[in-house]
Amino acid sequence: MTHRLISFFLTVFILSACNSKNNSGNYAATNDTIPNINYVYVKSYPHDTTSFTEGLLIHSGKLYESTGATKDLPQTKSLFGVVDLTTGKINIKVEIDKAKYFGEGITFLKGKIFQLTYKTKVGFIYNAATFKKLGEFTFPSKEGWGMTTDRQNLIMSDGTNVLTYLNPDNFHVSKTVAVSENGYAKDYLNELEYIHGYIYANIWTTNTIVKINPVDGKVVGKLDLTDLANEASYLYSESSEMNGIAYDSITGQIFITGKLWPKIYEIKF
Repeated sequence: MTHRLISFFLTVFILSACNSKNNSGNYAATNDTIPNINYVYVKSYPHDTTSFTEGLLIHSGKLYESTGATKDLPQTKSLFGVVDLTTGKINIKVEIDKAKYFGEGITFLKGKIFQLTYKTKVGFIYNAATFKKLGEFTFPSKEGWGMTTDRQNLIMSDGTNVLTYLNPDNFHVSKTVAVSENGYAKDYLNELEYIHGYIYANIWTTNTIVKINPVDGKVVGKLDLTDLANEASYLYSESSEMNGIAYDSITGQIFITGKLWPKIYEIKF
């Protein structure tokens, strides 16, 4: 091999190493722009392991949970109600026909409860005091996943990176917000909760909750709850993905859980 050829390969190797180092540095710096949110475990409560959690929220001091029903798990149901934190059982307020609908997220607004369904593009409206059905609505997204409110709009996720704001009076789209992390679309937004001006979202199939600035859709924080998910799986091997965030604006309590988890966890962050 000639000295010229050796010199050529040496130059390529050095340039490649430099590029690799630069790329690695850029990648690390990009990841470091999203701060981790530290949390403190407070306590745990029982959770019904037949509850395929799709929504979790606090209303008037009570913890509400909505669930879906999947054919693979005949014990599951599409319903919502008040969770008894001493037993984990749901005091059912509404149950929908699981042969027709897969129940998804719920939220309270203006004396009403709004409930999404998965693939039917139909939502239901109930009286928040009597739980009597008031009507139905449709939404433009192909699927319904999580739901929350900023006290003016209904805010829903559909499994993509887009949050859709609906006017609760006529269900017209007020706006959409594309959620991104480090400039890339943040897909699989699932259950939602609005806390102090930010939207917190479970990321489907992960143990991560992201904190979203609703003004520009940027992820500004990440909460890794792998330790709690691992404990849930240890206690009940059939536990599925984490899903469910509830915030009590009066007490400041925050609850999280997952589909078929044996526990509801209270945390602080």
